[in-house]
Amino acid sequence: MHTLNSGVENFSFGIDYMFNNKSILITGGTGSFGHQYVRTLLANYQPKRLIIYSRDELKQYEMQQDFSSPCMRYFIGDVRDKDRMTQAMRDVDFVIHAAALKQVPAAEYNPMECIKTNIHGAENVIAAAIANNVEKVIALSTDKAAAPINLYGATKLASDKLFVAANNMVGQGRTRFSVVRYGNVVGSRGSVVPFFQKLVAQGADSIPITHPEMTRFWITLQMGVDFVLKNFQRMHGGEIFIPKIPSVRIMDLATAYAPNLPTKNVGIRPGEKLHEIMCPSDDSYHTFEFSDHYVIAPSIKFHQDEVDFAHNCLGETGQHVEPGYEYHSGSNPHFLSVKEILTFDDSH
Repeated sequence: MHTLNSGVENFSFGIDYMFNNKSILITGGTGSFGHQYVRTLLANYQPKRLIIYSRDELKQYEMQQDFSSPCMRYFIGDVRDKDRMTQAMRDVDFVIHAAALKQVPAAEYNPMECIKTNIHGAENVIAAAIANNVEKVIALSTDKAAAPINLYGATKLASDKLFVAANNMVGQGRTRFSVVRYGNVVGSRGSVVPFFQKLVAQGADSIPITHPEMTRFWITLQMGVDFVLKNFQRMHGGEIFIPKIPSVRIMDLATAYAPNLPTKNVGIRPGEKLHEIMCPSDDSYHTFEFSDHYVIAPSIKFHQDEVDFAHNCLGETGQHVEPGYEYHSGSNPHFLSVKEILTFDDSH
């Protein structure tokens, strides 16, 4: 895979067989992440069961045409439904929580729906995992959860807090919870790249730009999947894992995908930031830098034995960042060039 010095390595090298003969459930599994996750897991492991839990029967039907391995299971259900969630998680070893309402403008206009899925849904996933004695749970987060200004980011921050604090609710149970936070995913549904490509294909005479100085963190689906899978091995429980990934400038994206079209400034959308942050400065006092990622350690103390989050379960060691340090898409030392943007995908 193509890392471009991002430090996010291919998980399949130097990794044991922890997913063999295990039951794995992914909420919101019919999304872009779920497809790539299933493809990767089936290519590298022999899971006992791989459960897709989501509410859209059409997307599940379509996914079954691509993934019909005997280990696959498809559960219709909503993360808002605690009973169904608990039933689906029976005898499951690992859970990835990817289900979310994540369109920023839609969340601004439909706040309660976003809260029901992203916050109450997170609460249900936690309760179901503890009830079923699941071994490990990783919840997917977003850069928008760091110092949020929009409702989507605020709900994901609340979700992150729930999953971190869940480690304090387990008691003598074995379940451990961690969070993975990363930036915009190249080519995911509803993202800017397919939008630009669609406009070009339709013969648009210009490309709409929200703000010429806008920057974003940039990651491929495969990099995200690899990072999540590796963190199942790294995690103690309670960490927020953040990969070191490049940034992109919105104007460079427009040049890369629509080189012959002028841009038109249409203004920042409701709830949108000019730049994104993944490690806020206020969290710097419990943030550790590793070779290819950061870890934000929990600010609360758990009932179990003290954990040194500077050392993970793979034996990797991190160092405290400087006080006030923040990981910011606008000041990131690694930006993709226009040429690199065009080759930064999962085919490399």
